[in-house]
Amino acid sequence: MALSDIDRHDTDILILGTGGAGLFAALHAQQSAPEGTKITIAVKGLIGKCGCTRMVQGGYNVALGGGDTVERHFMDTINGGKWLPNQDMAWRLCEQAVVRIRELENEIGCFFDRNPDGSLHQKAFAGQTADRTVHKGDLTGIEIINRLMEKVLASGVEKLQEHRAIGLIPTQDGSALAGVLMIDMRSGRFRLVRAKTVLMATGGGPTMYKYHTPSGDKTMDGLAMALRAGLPLRDMEMVQFHPTGLLAGDHTRMTGTVLEEGLRGAGGQLINHAGQRFMFDYDAEGERATRDLVSRGIYAEMRKNNDPEQEGVFISMGHLGPENVRRKFKGMVKRCADSGFDLAAGKVEVVPTAHYFMGGVVVDVDTRTAMEGLYVAGEDAGGAHGSNRLGGNGVANSTVYGGIAGDTMGADIRTMPGLRDPDEEVLAAELERAIHPLSRKPDLVQPLRKRLQDLMWEDVGVMRTEAGMKRGLEGIAEVSAALMDVGVAGDTLAFNLTWHDWLNVRSLCDISEVITKAGIARENSRGAHFREDFPDPGAMEDSDFTVARLKDSAVNVTREPVQFTIVRPGETVLPEGAPETLVAVP
Repeated sequence: MALSDIDRHDTDILILGTGGAGLFAALHAQQSAPEGTKITIAVKGLIGKCGCTRMVQGGYNVALGGGDTVERHFMDTINGGKWLPNQDMAWRLCEQAVVRIRELENEIGCFFDRNPDGSLHQKAFAGQTADRTVHKGDLTGIEIINRLMEKVLASGVEKLQEHRAIGLIPTQDGSALAGVLMIDMRSGRFRLVRAKTVLMATGGGPTMYKYHTPSGDKTMDGLAMALRAGLPLRDMEMVQFHPTGLLAGDHTRMTGTVLEEGLRGAGGQLINHAGQRFMFDYDAEGERATRDLVSRGIYAEMRKNNDPEQEGVFISMGHLGPENVRRKFKGMVKRCADSGFDLAAGKVEVVPTAHYFMGGVVVDVDTRTAMEGLYVAGEDAGGAHGSNRLGGNGVANSTVYGGIAGDTMGADIRTMPGLRDPDEEVLAAELERAIHPLSRKPDLVQPLRKRLQDLMWEDVGVMRTEAGMKRGLEGIAEVSAALMDVGVAGDTLAFNLTWHDWLNVRSLCDISEVITKAGIARENSRGAHFREDFPDPGAMEDSDFTVARLKDSAVNVTREPVQFTIVRPGETVLPEGAPETLVAVP
């Protein structure tokens, strides 16, 4: 296969991903770009039918009064992130969430749950000091993504569905992005799409862990591409484990599915196999502590138990009234019932599950990166959450920064020259990387993915040590080397899912190495990153974040100080005398 076999396609604005960030970016770019601008969206699956936004259950954080303020939301975000967030990004997230929720309702057409007086109903999620989370039952993501999908499908945006992005192609001098190399999964043909501006909104998806919430096609492709392109990635050790993933056995893909934060916020209790409620042994907030604390509490209880038939712990809701639970959490009650569990009246076994990636590409508050023409929003971007994301801040982050990216790209192309010529050598290298398995003897890919998942769970998971992570690095290298010897039958490339499985594992191996090296570099415990050999969090005023880059084909990790641009540790932006919390603990 040669460069001449690559189809060439041009556009003005290219958006990779159709979750909340990508779809919002497309709509905002239509409004901000000059008339006649060609906007193209590309997605690995189908518009509105894949990605993580659709899977959001809990809701959308926004300060809408009742004592809550943007300042309080901001302080919760900073405290939850253990003083590692980019404060300017966190502030803009909290401030613009107020604007975006009105846009979701009044322009996009979303219907959220309301109080009897007609105001939006809000509930408390863990780590928050106000009832702040707007929701549509426990199916909030479906409501948001369906309405966004309808708007985009009715627009004049060009749609490249089932197109997998596999490489960011720079200009020859490396100063700017020329375009993106893709695979049209329906035909198996390669396609280079040139664009003046490109938004990377492919989402995270830490599916390199044994237990994970995203669908299996979410494999950190965007961050793997950014790494190879030489872009700096921050906070890469920060993998968030949601405390309560459904544990339904190896026979079903339902294992790892989130039982959302609202269950614990409503008063759900975590029970160990001895029948004891245990979270108050680990934190004064009990089940309402932040996700990192609850995940570690559960993991600690799991390690106390030597019975392989009793792996997780249980969440119990029956004391709140089964009918009440069925009414408030209809989606999760049905999901559990489909797997043979009675969430409303019984106990459901749960386990910490890899859920969200706080790390990502270094960006500014307008989503620009170090490479001209490349913008990043949503879970691909690092900085807004620091070391720990508050439940409800994820979909807010995607929609807020997706809109900002669309506005920024639409404005920027007004002063940009024409399309840029790609570096043909980089293009050839990305092509060769993608077709590598087609020239090898076919073998099984999935055993290698399972091996990677097991070693990441054991060695680079909820609790970490230097020895464990170094052992993990060796395991990742072994899986990577073995993968390069695994071939894929190439008699047909149209919907060749084994080929895409191979590419998925390649991305997961690349990012697993970065996660592990960043974890080794951080010799303290902050948020989602807990070192048993360095349990102290370190001085908040001396906070720094990791920065990973690919240099001479090796991952290099450095540290940079956090800039306290708005508030310093020990201080607050809340007015004097403001209550510590507005949430009544049941």
